[in-house]
Amino acid sequence: PHSKSYCVTIQFAFQENEIKLLTAEIECLKNFGCLGVSSSLEGLRDENAKLKYRLNFLQKSLQEERSKTAKSMININSCLQEIFGAAIQAAYPDLENPPLVVTPSQQPKFGDYQCNSAMGITQILLKTKEQKVSPREIAEKISKNIPANECIEKVEIAGPGFINVHLRRDFVSKQLSSLLMNGVQPPAVGKRKKVVVDFSSPNIAKEMHVGHLRSTIIGESMCRLFEFAGYDVLRLNHLGDWGTQFGMLIAHLQDKFPDYLTVSPPIGDLQAFYKESKRRFDTEEEFKKRAYQCVVLLQSKNPDFIKAWKLICDVSRKEFQKIYSCLDITLIERGESFYHEMMKDIVKEFEDKGFVQVDDGRKIVFVPGFPVPLTIMKSDGGYTYDTSDLAALKHRLCEEKADILIYVVDSGQSAHLQTVFAAGQMIGWYDPKVTRVAHAAFGVVLGEDKKKFKTRSGDTVRLIDLLEEGLKRAMDKLKDKERDKVVLTAEELKAAQMSVAFGCIKYADLSHNRLNDYVFSFDKMLDDRGNTAAYLLYAFTRIRAIARLANIDEQMLRKAAREEVLILDHEKEWKLGKCILRFPEILQKILEDLLLHTLCDYLYELATTFTEFYDNCYCVEKDRQSGQIVKVNMWRLLLCEATATIMAKGFDILGIKPVQRM
Repeated sequence: PHSKSYCVTIQFAFQENEIKLLTAEIECLKNFGCLGVSSSLEGLRDENAKLKYRLNFLQKSLQEERSKTAKSMININSCLQEIFGAAIQAAYPDLENPPLVVTPSQQPKFGDYQCNSAMGITQILLKTKEQKVSPREIAEKISKNIPANECIEKVEIAGPGFINVHLRRDFVSKQLSSLLMNGVQPPAVGKRKKVVVDFSSPNIAKEMHVGHLRSTIIGESMCRLFEFAGYDVLRLNHLGDWGTQFGMLIAHLQDKFPDYLTVSPPIGDLQAFYKESKRRFDTEEEFKKRAYQCVVLLQSKNPDFIKAWKLICDVSRKEFQKIYSCLDITLIERGESFYHEMMKDIVKEFEDKGFVQVDDGRKIVFVPGFPVPLTIMKSDGGYTYDTSDLAALKHRLCEEKADILIYVVDSGQSAHLQTVFAAGQMIGWYDPKVTRVAHAAFGVVLGEDKKKFKTRSGDTVRLIDLLEEGLKRAMDKLKDKERDKVVLTAEELKAAQMSVAFGCIKYADLSHNRLNDYVFSFDKMLDDRGNTAAYLLYAFTRIRAIARLANIDEQMLRKAAREEVLILDHEKEWKLGKCILRFPEILQKILEDLLLHTLCDYLYELATTFTEFYDNCYCVEKDRQSGQIVKVNMWRLLLCEATATIMAKGFDILGIKPVQRM
């Protein structure tokens, strides 16, 4: 099996089989009753009722799943893989795991998709069976074994053995109509899996800076994608809310606001407060000693010190929430403090299994293949980030029962995280063949000088300042185009400002391969030409305006979607239709490699493909002299609507809010 649809078919078969068995069992119970088996007649009735309930539940569940699957967008690439997988199996039944390569064609003359498996099979036959067969001969044999299907019009063999696939136009038209009637429904994924995503993770008492931007934006978008695909997603904010730094913060709080237990301290600038306490910690020996005492009292859960800790955390939370609200980020806070009580058991578990070594008073764990050990207990009996991360990993795997666990953390933490993951595997918390544990690493944000993004004074750029600057520049851009004078109301202008500002900041990040560093430039991200959010948002509002300017409302479009056949005779109609339907395969690829720039590239390709279509195919025809509408080509308006529907869902996954007027 090579596709999700195969798994869903198997799932349906199991459910149908269980329904047959239950029906037979109920019939059997009826016969027992008729035969006069009275000793446990009441029990039989109860059992009969339970079986009927289970039967009704299964029938309803199967019906709902079938209905959902029928409305889902089809992943054409997966369908073709299933078809060619069956053809290769029929042509070469003795081959184990033959290569299966199906990709969209880059040029129309090579069809719509290509199967490029023949070359790989040639190599396998030569190595395993010492058979020298040309790729073209293999391609011909595969083509002859293609099973009956609804999507392929014809295949052609080109060059040394490429199989060019031409899709049926009525198949593409039917899929577009389904999209318009049912909306953008995700492809069926089979069993609903649980995904835990660890992202953002700022430190208490420190302001969020530009370094937190990437984790926050990338993590949010990944969560949105997995949620759309039907997974159960837990979004975790692993705050730095525990540790020795709280000793100096609490000691400084006691000195500066001695009545903090009864009067809420007016800590306005927590960053300045942190710097003051750090300066004292580094220069005043008595203060340093008291800070260490405060840590001990905090860790022993002294009520006064717990209150001081909560006060400091609350001030930070309010500041973090301002940024999360701006960027429309949703998180569940579960900081290091959450795992503190579990750390003792983590150390004991590693000791009991014989993995712990003592080095100069420290308890360390060496993981095979990793040169640097994990320190799970310091010489003074305190725990470390290693202990905290191991406790978090175990809780997510063993308590949350995560099927997929994703850490959206910068590349600098790669060696540490890989060691932690390997330690979890070594001790038996998970099997990588069953549970996916991934580090979605990302590069740093650079300034236009290609150095780490800093202020002119050399300080780290505060994230809130960056967002405010984005709002200012977005408004300047809108005013430069005189959108404030005649086009938009004050309310629409404000909505457009926020859409452009935050959308451009997010898109500039997500449109780059996350593994690479990227240059932060407001000028580039606000440019309404090229692969930017500004261009895509403007293109989206233009597409949405086409039907509105033709006086076609949503109800009329829905009626047309049910009744009209989408004609795809023009080459630009055909190109746009196929591009729209590639959306599910784009999402499937990202679910596998977690690289969101693929979605950005696709949305840009869709927008430019739409422009080609719109420039060559009249959607609304007007009288040249009077400007009055003389003809509305409804099937083309439906293509406009399908394009906008896909773009809107793409924006939603990226966390970008489009507006109807810009």
